[in-house]
Amino acid sequence: MPTGCNLRTAANRDWQTQMQTTEDFIHSARRTISVELQAVEKLLQRIDASFAKACELLLNCEGRTVILGTGKSGHVGRKIAATLASTGTPAFFVHAGEASHGDMGMITGRDVVIAISYSGTTSEIVTLLPLIKRLGAPLISMTGKPSSALSQAADVNLDVGVDKEACPLDLAPTASTTVTLAMGDALAIALLEAKGFTEEDFAFSHPGGALGRRLLLKVRDIMHSGERMPLVSSDTLLSKALLEITRKSLGMTGVVDDNGLLMGIYTDGDLRRTLDQGIDPHTTPIADVMTRDCITIRADILAAEALKIMEDNKINALICVTEDGKPEGALNTHDLLRAGVV
Repeated sequence: MPTGCNLRTAANRDWQTQMQTTEDFIHSARRTISVELQAVEKLLQRIDASFAKACELLLNCEGRTVILGTGKSGHVGRKIAATLASTGTPAFFVHAGEASHGDMGMITGRDVVIAISYSGTTSEIVTLLPLIKRLGAPLISMTGKPSSALSQAADVNLDVGVDKEACPLDLAPTASTTVTLAMGDALAIALLEAKGFTEEDFAFSHPGGALGRRLLLKVRDIMHSGERMPLVSSDTLLSKALLEITRKSLGMTGVVDDNGLLMGIYTDGDLRRTLDQGIDPHTTPIADVMTRDCITIRADILAAEALKIMEDNKINALICVTEDGKPEGALNTHDLLRAGVV
């Protein structure tokens, strides 16, 4: 059961919470962000030759980048490792405590180690320093104490020190973790630019996301081809062409000549215009009412490019043709929607 003292303390906290106003919450948030902004601005002044040397070590790495950390530094380290890995620098995180119990075997002399400890004296990391040195793996430290054991043992130390934490007690890692994260992002982007990392490279690291679909998916991957592609000959009666449109469910059909070359396209929109003109679909050849010189695409372009072509021309479907002008596929906006491109 709670003691009387605990009850009074709890009641006092409840009273303090009730006394908080909207302005109090806003003031607290703005003060926190202001402290962190100032900390990151001061970090700018410490991006120097040490940062450049760290980048060179990482660029010349023949293995992987291994991030070591514990506690809040460990959480930040996981994010830095993930950012590096997704931007062209193979990396993974190892918990420093687990490294002493077998995970040290994940690190080789071909790797580069980034050890994160604000104090630079985290026992789990300091214990590993002789082993890292013995492996011969280059060591980059991120600390807030340049004179610490970790900083002194490192080949390069990146200073992530802050004047104060955003926490009013100056205890909870807040500004310091923000600065460390910013330093990790700076490394990742500097390496990305040095390697000439492209959007397509990024997409290969994110094949399951929207970006991957936008940058990797080709028209060929989603187009209707073979028997699934709506096609009729130029002498087909309009009524028969409408049956082809209905069967293939793309809202249009391509029209080809005797040599199989694309002559034009007939869409649902064309049908509405045809009916307005009072044309008899049972006696009119499709060639008389089709749209000639229609917009076509190649099957090897990105699906995202096909989407832009549709949007720019305010059309809902496209026919893919070969170099010699023969249709080899077709798709509409619903295909792009199902594929996650839209």
